Amino acid sequence: MANIFALITGLIFGFGLALSGMTHPEKVLGFLDVAGQWDTSLLFVLCGAVGVTVVSFRFITKLKAPVFAPIFRLPESNAIDKPLLIGSALFGTGWGISGYCPGPAVALLASPNWELWVFLPAMLLGYVLHWYLFKPQAQKSAAAAPENTKAEPPTCG
Repeated sequence: MANIFALITGLIFGFGLALSGMTHPEKVLGFLDVAGQWDTSLLFVLCGAVGVTVVSFRFITKLKAPVFAPIFRLPESNAIDKPLLIGSALFGTGWGISGYCPGPAVALLASPNWELWVFLPAMLLGYVLHWYLFKPQAQKSAAAAPENTKAEPPTCG
């Protein structure tokens, strides 16, 4: 049942991305081009998403557990450390160069283009490389964590 709701949620998310035009990299690149013809439409999409999250997060975290999981999986650390900064820089650089990030790229599978066929394998390769390069750290963290929060290999979707 949880997988059905995950699929429905993903479809709604993908529909929202497509409806707002955020599956088109030129929209993202237009937003990042503040010195040229700045496209502010992404700003409105981001504000809408943050607004929904701010309102709903307060209600959701008051629940004892998620509807389809035994516990909430919230980050244990809020430290701004070297891996976070490097990961953020890599994500931002890739997003700025290509105009794609994982959500819109997966949603774009419904109407793919040649750029997507370059981006998706590169993204999946990055996931796999990260998993295998940092697997010892993940296993150490998982050994110290309770049984139901063990690290799992990356999945797409």
